[in-house]
Amino acid sequence: MPASPILDFYRGTGTDHAGRTLVDILGFDHEALEFHHDYIQWLFPLPEPSGALRTAPLLGAVDIAAFASDPILRDELRRSLDLMLDFYGLIRVEGAAVRMAPHFGQRVPVWLTPMSHNYLRLTRILRSCTLLGLGPEARALLDALEQIAIAAEGIIPERSLAFWRGAVG
Repeated sequence: MPASPILDFYRGTGTDHAGRTLVDILGFDHEALEFHHDYIQWLFPLPEPSGALRTAPLLGAVDIAAFASDPILRDELRRSLDLMLDFYGLIRVEGAAVRMAPHFGQRVPVWLTPMSHNYLRLTRILRSCTLLGLGPEARALLDALEQIAIAAEGIIPERSLAFWRGAVG
């Protein structure tokens, strides 16, 4: 069976297209997470080609099965999720629940804006987590985003909410 670049990356034996390891990306600060646009496809792979990074690996049945059977892979995916939640000013609590973190107000101007590219990132995160065995965490993130959308009164487009809901399925 051919090696999977996604599994190699998540197991720490491979790198992304830019030569970065998972540990390297997990060390990104908020500024680096916003500035770079080519890591999200590696942290949260999907079966469809990325419009932003044509060289991104595609999630396959082998990858999905490996994440389903390997709790270490799912733990690493949770670490990726926690990194992005922190970027958005959110935090995972009580197992899979997601809440606003103390620094939520500081992060709002970065992503909670009309037409934010971060809405596409959130769709990817939700769908990838759902496919790779973190369905409860994806559902909790969706619940938090729906509450944020209500409080933000029209900032998050209904279209984005529909994509998010579809991603969690």
